Amino acid sequence: MASKLVTYAIPCYNSADYMDHCIESILACEAEDIEIVVVDDGSTKDETPAKADAWAERYPSMIKAVHQENGGHGAAVMQGLAHASGLYFKVVDSDDWLDNDANCKMLETLRGFVENPLDLLVVNYVYEHVADGSQEFMRYRGTLPTDRVFNWEEIGHFGISQYILMHSVIYRTQMLRDCGLELPRHTFYVDNIFVYEPLPSCERIYYLDVDLYRYFIGREDQSVNESVMIGRIEQQLRITRIMIDAFELDDDVKSPKLRQYMYNYLTMMMTICTVFSMLSDREDKEELRDGIWRYLEEHDERAYKKIRRSLMGIADNLPGKVGDRILISGYRIAQKLFKFN
Repeated sequence: MASKLVTYAIPCYNSADYMDHCIESILACEAEDIEIVVVDDGSTKDETPAKADAWAERYPSMIKAVHQENGGHGAAVMQGLAHASGLYFKVVDSDDWLDNDANCKMLETLRGFVENPLDLLVVNYVYEHVADGSQEFMRYRGTLPTDRVFNWEEIGHFGISQYILMHSVIYRTQMLRDCGLELPRHTFYVDNIFVYEPLPSCERIYYLDVDLYRYFIGREDQSVNESVMIGRIEQQLRITRIMIDAFELDDDVKSPKLRQYMYNYLTMMMTICTVFSMLSDREDKEELRDGIWRYLEEHDERAYKKIRRSLMGIADNLPGKVGDRILISGYRIAQKLFKFN
């Protein structure tokens, strides 16, 4: 029996400048049935370890401080999961925060699902742009049934900006453990695995239409900054290969609607790999692009054929320099419309 309702795991790496705001935003709900696991991922450049310990000392019944050698974001999330005593599990990155009213509403909702728990609760998230102070609200209205339990066969069509991301999920803790989730060490972009691999294990789902997660975006050193993503293309390719290996979608995913969503997600990952390979100035960029497509074909030929024949798959593989320019132009248009990095 879980001793807490929700565990909020906060991976921290040299996060002293903003981790307090994150923790305070969770504590603002004044709930006794939550816990926060602050995972210090081998911070060495600031007061993150001391701050984590100070928070745990101040709130001993609610906050745990965990220290580990640096292992990257995935290792910190897995450490948070290992120490979680909550029925449900939510990751909150240390430079982000939660809206208090939405968090209180989420907790109130989850308290109604203690005896017969959900596998997945979906909420909205908000891009908070540091450059201009603007906000982009990412919601699932019209796509997911609202305020009731449902399964994958009851979902609608996801729009181009409606992917389920780490910001929008609260999983049942034991389900995450039982599905065998493993996140690689010293690798960025593990959030894609976190939201992709558990989906077929989720049978009881609930969408709560509140703007909970505030995703701070626009710092030059962020992992989603374009120049950073170009420099880390090898890690993006690694994550995509892990996702390809996770399932043979036609055999392993029984729900047709979930299978189509997962195909769309994998297509998006293939497009990201293609675009950022071609944006790089590496001499082997074409080999990087072609290599991930060969990997998909060799490991799941049916998925390769389906994705390759999709509109995005065709755009990803337009021939020659003209094809590359068309692809990059399409990316620039989407970048301006959705402000995703």
